[in-house]
Amino acid sequence: MSSALPRPDLTARPHGLTVERLMKAAPEAVYRAWTAEFDSWFADPGMVRMRPAVGEPYVFLTRHQSQVHPHYGRFLALEPHRLVELTWVTGAGGTEGAETVVTVELAPSPEGGTRLRLTHSGFNDLNAATNHEEAWDQHVLPHLDDVLAARP
Repeated sequence: MSSALPRPDLTARPHGLTVERLMKAAPEAVYRAWTAEFDSWFADPGMVRMRPAVGEPYVFLTRHQSQVHPHYGRFLALEPHRLVELTWVTGAGGTEGAETVVTVELAPSPEGGTRLRLTHSGFNDLNAATNHEEAWDQHVLPHLDDVLAARP
């Protein structure tokens, strides 16, 4: 008997998004940021519990406009320097408690950086997907790119 949890069934929640970005850092650094250094660019420092292994749960906290926002999930797939796939659950103003799926695909770019493709699926409504698309594209991924580019 397998003890692996099933993938979320997203068929009743068809809304999602895809954003792409050319990152300055190499795929190894981007992968490490998503799996081992989450509190250096997304979570509040020291406010993450994450062990990058398929099936393992994670939790982290962020602060926005003086409010704490917990994020929960589990790793669905990991391919070093190529793929990070995880469930993503937040509360009001986020996924509204829905278990969504974030897929981060990484490929080396000819310029020496990384072509990143992020797909976030399983939203209950189009508005939530649109809000997340703006956040990923305009705020979160540019911030990650800046943090990684500033490292020696």
